[in-house]
Amino acid sequence: MRQRAAFTLIEVLISIALLGIILPALYKSVTLLRDSNSHLFGYLLKAKDQAKSTKTLFLDIASSDGNLTLHKDEFDRLCIEKTNNSLYGLSQVKVCWMVLKQDKTLVRVEGTDFHLPVGEDEEVAVDAVMKGMSLFDIYWKRDKVLVTLQQKGKKPVSFMIQGITKPKAKKANPKKPRGTKPFNRDRKPEEPPTTQTPSPDIKPSLAR
Repeated sequence: MRQRAAFTLIEVLISIALLGIILPALYKSVTLLRDSNSHLFGYLLKAKDQAKSTKTLFLDIASSDGNLTLHKDEFDRLCIEKTNNSLYGLSQVKVCWMVLKQDKTLVRVEGTDFHLPVGEDEEVAVDAVMKGMSLFDIYWKRDKVLVTLQQKGKKPVSFMIQGITKPKAKKANPKKPRGTKPFNRDRKPEEPPTTQTPSPDIKPSLAR
């Protein structure tokens, strides 16, 4: 019996036809897998950024002295007068969190001493935290601070911090005037000094 040494032309044409059917489907599945991986990677990056920004906001409030200022509007604005959580290695800073109206971007403003709107001579660092914000609400009652934030198309994120109280104002001690003694009610009034007057019957004698 004679053995075949090569493929016939019909077999080669059938193999090419099968490859023409399989390769597009295989390429399409690879493209779908790559797109899904890129979407998953982007989602993980956004989730990582959201977790990082939430942690930063949490540390800003938890490390503060309790002197917080809230401004209620479409989006809340939070200013922390003194906090030890600095992104730039400073000891104590002032931090403000707000949402820009133009792009609905949540930003964090850090500086030593500034006012909003920031003046030209004030040095601050502005960091864009999250874009496309649909919710940024802060509630403060007694010693509890509740923060809720949400990006468009995502689930809201909330966290609560306890033990945040405003510092009590120190009472100034009245200064006592110098040279005065404290009044004592039990003390008897001092009697005026008595002077001895000579008797009219006694005449002064002249010394010899």
